[in-house]
Amino acid sequence: MTRIHSFKPIANRSAEILILGSMPGQASLTAGQYYAHPQNAFWRILSELLRIEATASYNVRVRALKLAQIAVWDVFHSCIRQGSLDSSIETGTQAANDFRKFFRSHRKITEVFFNGAKAEACFKKHVLPEIAGASLNFTRLPSTSPAHASLSFAEKRDAWRLILSRVTPSNLK
Repeated sequence: MTRIHSFKPIANRSAEILILGSMPGQASLTAGQYYAHPQNAFWRILSELLRIEATASYNVRVRALKLAQIAVWDVFHSCIRQGSLDSSIETGTQAANDFRKFFRSHRKITEVFFNGAKAEACFKKHVLPEIAGASLNFTRLPSTSPAHASLSFAEKRDAWRLILSRVTPSNLK
């Protein structure tokens, strides 16, 4: 199996919120875009929350995130995984992104939201010890992955509304 690599973050220097996944799935890696699987609810949810067209181009959606001061990244820079499931990530092959450097250059981020339990667990294991003392609030949200089918789209969207309470109102349309 070959090592896969995540993307650069979607972020600007004034970001206040960071949404973290674990590692892009195969559809995302193929497309070169975050959350590209057509059944992943991430962009549908964020489109509703930020009031942008769900069918807008990827660049328009990325721009909307940046305007709302929301950054998106993944816990892992690279790993070995067959397929797209987080449970298929081979233990001991995970290399975390450089969060010390990221948080030094994105000093306004105070809220970190995890897109699911795996992202949270991986962050706590591989990153948190490296950034001890950082003034950050952590919240796990239900995964937007189609593999997390125990919640409906509406239930996921309603849980993700919490992000809006943490966004500076002037950042929303």
